[in-house]
Amino acid sequence: MDGLPGFLLAALALAGSPGPATLSLAAAGAAFGTRRVAGYFLGILLGMVGVMAIVASGMVGLLLAVPGATPVVTALAAVYFVWLAWRIATAPPLTGEAGDRRPPRFMGGLGLSLINPKGYAAMAALFSGFVLLREQVALDVALKIGLLTLLIAAVNILWLWSGALLTRFFRDPRTNRIVNVTFAALLLVSVVLAVMAA
Repeated sequence: MDGLPGFLLAALALAGSPGPATLSLAAAGAAFGTRRVAGYFLGILLGMVGVMAIVASGMVGLLLAVPGATPVVTALAAVYFVWLAWRIATAPPLTGEAGDRRPPRFMGGLGLSLINPKGYAAMAALFSGFVLLREQVALDVALKIGLLTLLIAAVNILWLWSGALLTRFFRDPRTNRIVNVTFAALLLVSVVLAVMAA
């Protein structure tokens, strides 16, 4: 377990840095409030557990070895992120018609995690760059998944709350629109950077 402090520090840096999942949570919290996006939060978290399992099993390498698979997966992810950014940018203020608008749901969060290039790149770095339990591969993978799930949950809650706190300060419809559009734009920028990094 000598590698545990480095693993946790790297995991915090990778999971806590702005990316499509974290920014979409903050944006959804700002646009709809924390309670209305609880399912979306759970979808993102369970999707990340799926990403960890996929990375640990080596399936990512197999998929990316298929000729032409990478551009198709990237294009599908880009379409989803643009749609999500549009939903966030056009969401009404919480004091307005937000109750009539559907916030992102569980399946949206699950899908976001499963197509998020930053998530795969981060998990690949963490799973290949650190060994927590030597000569015990299955336990090493299980420990990494457990620790990362707890860390990602804590970080994502902070991003969700930070977005919701911003909305409380900006109840004015015009200012709220600026906040939502800014989050949507940051989400799109984070996707571009994640795709370029991957």
